[in-house]
Amino acid sequence: MNASVVVSAGGDAPEALRRVLCVEDDEDIRYILEFSLRQVGGYEVCAVASGAAALEVAPAFRPDLMLLDVMMPGLSGPQTLHRLRQLPGLAGVPVVFLTAKAMPEQVEALLCHGATGVIVKPFDPVRLPQDIRIYWEHGRGTPAALS
Repeated sequence: MNASVVVSAGGDAPEALRRVLCVEDDEDIRYILEFSLRQVGGYEVCAVASGAAALEVAPAFRPDLMLLDVMMPGLSGPQTLHRLRQLPGLAGVPVVFLTAKAMPEQVEALLCHGATGVIVKPFDPVRLPQDIRIYWEHGRGTPAALS
């Protein structure tokens, strides 16, 4: 699988990236995300299948970074992000969108929603933990340019 990543400037982050919230409606992709981030990256992961579920679990889970699928039934990724930003303690949490649509104007639109970056599906599960760590540490550029 090939990874394509684009990021924009991010804000201040907590001292360590430990907890990642993954919101992905496709069960197979959700499994790959969980496996990659837990087994390869060593992160604590909370993976849910919808934006509504993310809104329920995020405040108690207190993620350090959130991965949001863009196209989901019910709440889309951008709609979920908007609602997550309204919850206490989640306004400044970095968000990376996951999408299969990687046209420059689509990526730019996602970044305008306040995301730190965009990872294009299909992504490389071996590189994913490294890519999100680069977002976490640098908040701008691309993993290839920043490593």
